[in-house]
Amino acid sequence: MRGRTRCLLTQDENERYALIVHQGDSVVTLFFEDLTLENHYYDYSQIGHFWMKGYEYLRQLEYRIAILRDKLDYLGENSCNANEQELASLAEFPPLNVCCYPAVPEKYRVIRENPWHLTEDASRVFQSIAVEAGDPKLLHRLKDYEQHPTKRRARQIARLLHRNAHAKTVDLLTRKLQKASSAYPSRTFGKAQQTRHLALELLAKKRQKELEKRGIRSELLREEPFTTAQDSIEFKMHLMIWEKGILNRKARIETWEEP
Repeated sequence: MRGRTRCLLTQDENERYALIVHQGDSVVTLFFEDLTLENHYYDYSQIGHFWMKGYEYLRQLEYRIAILRDKLDYLGENSCNANEQELASLAEFPPLNVCCYPAVPEKYRVIRENPWHLTEDASRVFQSIAVEAGDPKLLHRLKDYEQHPTKRRARQIARLLHRNAHAKTVDLLTRKLQKASSAYPSRTFGKAQQTRHLALELLAKKRQKELEKRGIRSELLREEPFTTAQDSIEFKMHLMIWEKGILNRKARIETWEEP
């Protein structure tokens, strides 16, 4: 069969399900009575995809928050703990969302309606993080942005997020995301693949220890394919190495992958 595929799931008066699949001129209908939903949650705080250059550590936050928001929207509140539900609101914080720090190329972006709109919850959550981090100057700018949520002010806040002066707020948000997802296991890919992945991880950890001896901080991140649906992404280990400039905080990436 060739052509565009369309699917429809319905339920009749006898509580029977019918899955109707159209592809081209062909139609297939499957009838069944029981439907079971099985969810497998994983720790997304150590996932890293470095498809876009520049201030990668902020793009990783955008990516994780987007994953979290999709989880909440598609699987419901029962799929998220209280911390996740609060942090998910930051998908509507333009200085850190796809408007300013997209993690994926444009053709792969799913843009929400009115992405530049700052929601009350997003503003409240980010301000609370700035308060907890002890960042009064950023807090002052956030309150001004809340009163006048223009694109220009959103971009100004976005620039502040990569300043050394506000690193403590960004780091606190990173830790909050790590804590929120720490209750979930890492994804598994079968014994053979796990062995190969571990070999790459050991190489990355060895390099990380070498950097630590020189007083250089780094973060270990995994780039992972899906566990069920096959895709083109291969497993990689990344080391995000922090570099402190005069004004801006930057990072460089070292990568290990299978030959």
